[in-house]
Amino acid sequence: MNTPAAGASSPSSVDETIAAARQAARDAGLDVSDTRSLRSVSNRNISYAFDLVGLNSAPDVADVEDALEALPGVRARIIFPEKRAYITAPEDVGPSKLTGVMDRFGIAATLTDSSLRRRISGGSALDAEDDAERLRRVPWQLRRHLVEEARAAEEARRAGFLREYDARRRDTVEGADGDVLYTSRRLLAPWRLILAIILTVPVILVSYTTHLQFPGWQWMALACSTPVVSVCAWPFHRALAGGVRRGITALDGASALAIIVAYLWSAAMMFFTPAGEIGWQSTPTWFAFNHSTIDDGELFLDVACVMTVVLLGGRLLTMRTRTSLIDEMIADHPKPQDVVTIARPKRAGGAHGQSTRVPLQEVNVGDDVVVTTGQVIPVDGAIIGGSCAIDPGLVDSGVKSGTTVKVGDYVYAGERNTGGRIKVRVDKTGHQTRMAAIHRWVEEANYRQNTASMLSTRSASYLLPIALAVAVVDFLLWYLVSNNLNASVATALAVLAAIAPVALAISPSLAIRHGIESAARKGIMLRDGQIVRSLSNVDTVIINRLGTLTTSEITVENVVAERGENPELILRVAAALAMESDHPASAAIVKAARASRDRELSTAESDIPHWINASRLAITEDGTFTGMIELPVVDGDGDVVTRQVDAKLWRPRTMSDLTGRLGVAVASGGTPMVVGWLGKDRGVILLHDTVREDAEEGIAKVESQGVETIMISRDAYPVSRSFADRIGIDQVLAGIAPGAKLKAVRMANAHGASVAMVGDISVLPTMKAADVGILLGPTEALDLVNRRHASGVGVIMLPESVTALADLLAHVRRICRIVDGNIIISWVYNGLAVAAAISGLLNPMVATLLMVGSSWLIEHRSNLLRTFAGYRG
Repeated sequence: MNTPAAGASSPSSVDETIAAARQAARDAGLDVSDTRSLRSVSNRNISYAFDLVGLNSAPDVADVEDALEALPGVRARIIFPEKRAYITAPEDVGPSKLTGVMDRFGIAATLTDSSLRRRISGGSALDAEDDAERLRRVPWQLRRHLVEEARAAEEARRAGFLREYDARRRDTVEGADGDVLYTSRRLLAPWRLILAIILTVPVILVSYTTHLQFPGWQWMALACSTPVVSVCAWPFHRALAGGVRRGITALDGASALAIIVAYLWSAAMMFFTPAGEIGWQSTPTWFAFNHSTIDDGELFLDVACVMTVVLLGGRLLTMRTRTSLIDEMIADHPKPQDVVTIARPKRAGGAHGQSTRVPLQEVNVGDDVVVTTGQVIPVDGAIIGGSCAIDPGLVDSGVKSGTTVKVGDYVYAGERNTGGRIKVRVDKTGHQTRMAAIHRWVEEANYRQNTASMLSTRSASYLLPIALAVAVVDFLLWYLVSNNLNASVATALAVLAAIAPVALAISPSLAIRHGIESAARKGIMLRDGQIVRSLSNVDTVIINRLGTLTTSEITVENVVAERGENPELILRVAAALAMESDHPASAAIVKAARASRDRELSTAESDIPHWINASRLAITEDGTFTGMIELPVVDGDGDVVTRQVDAKLWRPRTMSDLTGRLGVAVASGGTPMVVGWLGKDRGVILLHDTVREDAEEGIAKVESQGVETIMISRDAYPVSRSFADRIGIDQVLAGIAPGAKLKAVRMANAHGASVAMVGDISVLPTMKAADVGILLGPTEALDLVNRRHASGVGVIMLPESVTALADLLAHVRRICRIVDGNIIISWVYNGLAVAAAISGLLNPMVATLLMVGSSWLIEHRSNLLRTFAGYRG
């Protein structure tokens, strides 16, 4: 007997609870008689995805689908290889009813993570409108109760289900590091800065203008400084205390300590020296050896206030001006709750289906989404109706703004329709879109960069203890030499104020992050900062010819047959062997064979089979296609019979592989493919591939940066050398079979060269032998690399352009120049500032300004990398 799961509520208990709640509302004086204000009947559909366990037979799929679709309004599709069911059902048909139907077939169904997220995150924009209308009709007491319950549920959800993701994203955005502690951004509020400025202005005026020092002015300054130091500077004090508690360094710890020391010293002077007497006046001094003695008193309230204002202003300005590609992509990407228009297909009776507006989260693969002018395309898919001009959006993959797309063109989520109306057949939606894949890649790149153990961050973590030690030693030495406590405190404060660990910590990480994100905006995905450094040191680029220097548009140029052989038969045998391959060369041969067959059918009959059956197809390690084919042969009695014979399709690696007519054909140009059966080569198919328009220009730009270029190809040397000369490549590695390319790259690396391997997915295994692997390919390469954990791939280039390679090399070198310059500036500044502070030449006020100025300088230099400059000659 089945029993309810633990914690589940029966329908009767739910009804009893509702009835009790209504009675309690009536007792409180609330009118709950109008149930329409609390409920509404909705006829919209909800999409679910279920993982299936127990679906062991493909023939059962149809029966399960029929049983599900027997429920009113339910549409079901089950993908047997994935063991997954995609179901669209009315809102009143809950998941329990659907799982109950599948349970009758012995199938255990559970909602996928994405479906659970959609159910937890709530409804769509349409739901929000309906909820707002219903809430307006609910009494305010009950409305307040519902709002508080919704807020509590949201807080629980954020604290539980999404806590791990949010924590990781905060680390990614804020750059948390295990060696240092950053000041909390949540506490750096503008009101703190405004309050600090209001209270600091009078302190500065009376401290530096003698004729404004009225009797008791110092006590007014202390009263104004107290909230500045305690409330406005609280984020820095909290970071200092947190660093002490955790045993790590707070980057703003030195400044926080300087603020506290300046305030406490000033307060002590006012309570225990003549500085607190009514009528006492102070003259501002800029050098330590001009400070008055302890008997006269000395105040540093201006230092505490100005340091707080400058720190708050600098951090807030940095937060406002520092942009993030991830945040922009989140803001620009269509939300699951956004409403889109679906164009329904014709019904069975021939009538057109009506367009409906549904949330994006309910859009399924195969639906037709209508996108009008000004709207962002929400899905990846092919245009099946209309035309428009598009803007590429945040990520430029080679499509220029204003490009017109029409029926048959493929568009991506995140692109904007700038003029026109199109209908897009959904191919990918949600996390499967190109924008989502790019978002994951950039987020992972930032996460790896921020969590990497970097020398600069560790150095910054040591800077505060060193600064404290130097300040203490400086205080003691100045007191021993000058016997002036005020001068000793002033120099110690200047040391603490001048130290800029923030500038040192952000000097490489911020520049690298901006560099990675600006490259991503151009469709160039860098894995992390280590790849940036490795790529900047590359002196040799090995480029795979096919797919990199040429386009994927391959055509059959000519068929050269041995004497007595039929070229048409050679072409059809090759097509039969290459039928199951998705390589562009195989597709070109199959297309040519079909065209030849169609021409033959339209003219006259032929004794050549229209199509040749092949079996036992295989591809060897060197890329040779082998199999058994059925050919008509003449037996001993002179009859034509069909027999299976061995056949192969292969590419020659050297000129000595072929002789005679076929050898001459190989040397004549084009990419040769040799066809043979029964142990004899019968003919050569010459393929023509189009050189990319920017290949010659791109190679010239790469070599002008001092990088040697090498082309690797499977073709024979004369063919490869002729191709390389056309575009200006220095060296050629010819006749290299696919399985041997890994060894070729490894040998180049072993000779001391720093190698970058450039190619498409076909040479993916080869890239692990290079220092950096640069993959040219579609968006699918992003997730493909992540799934395979291809450690050799450090860069993915969405624009299939050779000049983009030159731009990439120039960009990473620019990143490294700015990073190295930032580190040098940080260390030189800290050294000179500490030396000036120790010598008494640096006033604590000036030290504060110099410290923030150094951070701003580093920030400015790093912000230069927001722009992808590329190659400039």
